[in-house]
Amino acid sequence: MTPAARPALAIDVIVGSELWKDSGQLQATVRRAVTRAAAMLSTRGAELAIVLTDDSTIRALNRDWRGVDKATNVLAFPTKNAAGGHLGDIVLAFETIAREAHSERKPFAHHLAHLAVHGFLHLVGYDHELPKDALEMERTERKILRQLAIPDPYRPVRAARRVGVKRADKHAAKRPQKSA
Repeated sequence: MTPAARPALAIDVIVGSELWKDSGQLQATVRRAVTRAAAMLSTRGAELAIVLTDDSTIRALNRDWRGVDKATNVLAFPTKNAAGGHLGDIVLAFETIAREAHSERKPFAHHLAHLAVHGFLHLVGYDHELPKDALEMERTERKILRQLAIPDPYRPVRAARRVGVKRADKHAAKRPQKSA
């Protein structure tokens, strides 16, 4: 089968928390973000699940799978052998995403789209363990988000800087430091 003949990415969105009720628009946001990422990376003929959950559920997953007993914004569970077409699962936590979006002064939907793209990139093999890998992943995220008309999530927000709000960017510590 030629690449053009392979079916598009199949995305199953599962709402696992009442916090996401009436989330039709947000479900469309994560689908659109992941679909754009898949198109840019030529990922077709695959499927994945996106679970919209809460902090308590993601905290338990983070503790059980990663040994980190705290809530996080997104977790990605890549399939070990994606030969069957299932890339894996992305889990997103409402409260953490809402807190971060508020503190970073960005629209919830923009932050949600960024985290969905971030999770998708983990499913297809990107990581940010090494500084060069983090930069490559951020570069790819920026490119995808530009296509979605979402501002660069790694660029500090000027208004936030004026009032002393720090960016909650977990990748910042992994970036190479410029020497003075």
